Amino acid sequence: MKKLRNYINGEWTDAEAKEFGDVWCPATGEKIGEVPYSSAAEIDKAVDAAKEAYWDWRCTPPLTRARYLFRLKEHLEGAFEEIARILVTEEGKTLDESRGEVRRMIENVEHATGVTTMMTGYNLEDIAHGIDCTAERQPIGVFGVIAPFNFPAMVPWWFLPYAVVCGNTYIVKPSEQVPMTQTRIFEAIDECGFPEGVINMVHGSRDAVNRMLYHPDIKGISFVGQSSTARHVYKACGETGKRVQSLGGAKNFVLVMPDAELDRSMPSLITSFYGCAGERCLSGSVLVAVGDVYDELKGKFVNAARALKVGNGLEEGIQMGPVVSRKHMEKVLGYIEKGIQEGAKLILDGRNIKVDGYPKGFYIGPTVFDGVTPEMTIAREEIFGPVVALMRVKNLDEGLKLIENSEYGNAACLYTTNGKTAREFKYRAVASMMGINLGIAAPMSFFPFGGAKGSFFGDTKGHGREIFHFFTDTKVVIQRWT
Repeated sequence: MKKLRNYINGEWTDAEAKEFGDVWCPATGEKIGEVPYSSAAEIDKAVDAAKEAYWDWRCTPPLTRARYLFRLKEHLEGAFEEIARILVTEEGKTLDESRGEVRRMIENVEHATGVTTMMTGYNLEDIAHGIDCTAERQPIGVFGVIAPFNFPAMVPWWFLPYAVVCGNTYIVKPSEQVPMTQTRIFEAIDECGFPEGVINMVHGSRDAVNRMLYHPDIKGISFVGQSSTARHVYKACGETGKRVQSLGGAKNFVLVMPDAELDRSMPSLITSFYGCAGERCLSGSVLVAVGDVYDELKGKFVNAARALKVGNGLEEGIQMGPVVSRKHMEKVLGYIEKGIQEGAKLILDGRNIKVDGYPKGFYIGPTVFDGVTPEMTIAREEIFGPVVALMRVKNLDEGLKLIENSEYGNAACLYTTNGKTAREFKYRAVASMMGINLGIAAPMSFFPFGGAKGSFFGDTKGHGREIFHFFTDTKVVIQRWT
């Protein structure tokens, strides 16, 4: 059984923690590791190391910094399958889902290597007689990420490579539920010979998070998690003057029009709702049948969901794995009970699913509620599990009103064969990531990632072109020589 260590100033160090947490394999229900709940003092050590390393790294030419990332990409490619399998073991995804996540992680490293273009400033001569002006992009200092459990490989890398290639130094605080994936990634970082202190990792829980939020030498924080915590992170960073991008939860509506090609769309619909066991902020949550498509959509969707093969994601043919923990399983089961209590009709029950060979695993089967109304808890709150709320509306206007009235605004999707309908949906739906005839609107690394309303707190989103602005300051120089 593995006991996790921190990575500070280029060295693996045993944490001086008084408390450790258990790491579980969701598929088997077995303990596979222990993670230290590091103290605030260990965050301080990482910040001190990152601060000490900052100036030399800031003075390293951007192209040289990018070469470290090119080297890292090759190390990550070599460890690709191992990282994906560790991810399956501690998080519960299927192997194909994990491979996709690791690929997206590496794509962010690749995109960050374009720093020499992305950090380019601009200038104008003779803004007044004999006076020139330049705007130069410069790094800022120490940054950090507080990562979630659902994408342990990918999410920290929406931020880390961009921060580092821009000349900042960095601290990663992985989720204490899934610390092993990032540990293997940091082994690759260690092999690449980054200067000491440039990239650090500290395991921990509440104490570590709060120290990061209030440490005076951390200049900015990236966070991904539930909205209540995202709001707290945003507020704390505002109080301490930090830059912040704080990505919260979601309640994503997927509208299906009467003209949608259901047979062709069904695999995409099923994946959007049940991929990663529903534990992703882009998952479909509410399936909205528009007009007279309702009966046909319900029948085909329930049949396809019932046919999904649930099990250990390392095994061939498995289409959906377990949820991440026993605690989270109980939370999702609680939402199912709530839906029944509030009058929704449970037409596909994923409770008490039996997976051969894994009686202790944290499994919930595909679940579908019918007769869901907007005021019900399962129609409003993020469940983060394989539970679908089926609703019906008369027309597109009613469907758009459901999206508008939600407190979240992460993603919204539409299935249709009508271009006019698609354009109206795209124009009016209050969400920041849109899918047309696909159910997961997951942007690639060169586009921004982030929601609206209660799904996002901040003003600069993850990856894409604009993240280079988050990790740099624009220094304007006005000069005259006589």
